Amino acid sequence: MNLFETTAYAAEAGGSAGYLNLLFLGGFVLIFYFLLIRPQSKRRKEHQALMAGLAKGDEVVTAGGIVGQVSKVEDDFVKVKVASNMELRLQKSSVSATLPKGTLKTLDEG
Repeated sequence: MNLFETTAYAAEAGGSAGYLNLLFLGGFVLIFYFLLIRPQSKRRKEHQALMAGLAKGDEVVTAGGIVGQVSKVEDDFVKVKVASNMELRLQKSSVSATLPKGTLKTLDEG
């Protein structure tokens, strides 16, 4: 075997390793997409739909754990009634979920 043949074998082996590296890189991109990017974007879309769908009378819970009933919806804020004579003005983005109707009544009884 001469020097030329040895160099040719090394170049051939390096080319196939390059394709293997690209395959691994593509696999990592797919893993990141399906495990991180896609679920986060899905949650963001659901939260935007929640904020857009807020209406007077909805029972909500905020990110801070405050539970109340929406009494007024403004552009970026909502007024949430948390007691008979107390309303809080909160950002729409702080509302984390809507509750089923009647949840507040069962919480007050308990």
